Amino acid sequence: MSYVKATYKSKNAMDVSEYHTGRYGAPGQERQKRKKATPEQIKKQNQYNRERKVKWMIWDHFDVNDWLVTWTYRKDERPPDMNTAKKDFKKAIEKVKKEYKKRGHELKWIRNIEVGTRNSWHVHLIINSFDGSAPIIKDAWEHGGTDFKLLYADGEFRELASYISKTPETGAGLKETSLSHSRNLPIKEREKKVYLHWKTWKKVRIPKGWHLDKDTLQEGVNPVTGYAYRTYTLIRSRRC
Repeated sequence: MSYVKATYKSKNAMDVSEYHTGRYGAPGQERQKRKKATPEQIKKQNQYNRERKVKWMIWDHFDVNDWLVTWTYRKDERPPDMNTAKKDFKKAIEKVKKEYKKRGHELKWIRNIEVGTRNSWHVHLIINSFDGSAPIIKDAWEHGGTDFKLLYADGEFRELASYISKTPETGAGLKETSLSHSRNLPIKEREKKVYLHWKTWKKVRIPKGWHLDKDTLQEGVNPVTGYAYRTYTLIRSRRC
């Protein structure tokens, strides 16, 4: 039988997905009956894909010296709806972009606008930084406060990707969110290899100088296809 190993590799981490191709049957494996995905399974998969895409963008375009910014609203300036909040963000980020360009820097960002069930609005913003960038970011936001934190790199930004990708289904107390990013954050095509023997799949192979992020290891039977799968992340033991 054959299986696919799909890998997204950045300089300090790689995501690996291994799954049966379904082309030649599955000798040695009893396939479970294929089922139609439930709405809950679809939501879970969509959120997984959302977080993974954001994580790959962070891997390729940001680093530990960049900022996680939170722009907050004064109570009397809270927007009436998400469209207004998007316009507020666009106006502010255009100011930042202009000032970055003056200083010879290309602006990169990922943001999630969030409104809570108590009508508390704020913007979480991952943004590249340079010496002197903080005042530019602070001055661009006219509606409230600005909080700065260095990007937290636990699990090679895994937790950060989950945090910035929150939705009302995954974030407690959220009523609505809007995730977006600048256009200059391309992600690569995953490298895919087909292996003909399932037995070679049974053990995670860890290259020298890397280690397994055990919290990311998931394996079992795909409830939709009925075939076995495995996903995991490998992290470089010493960051480049």
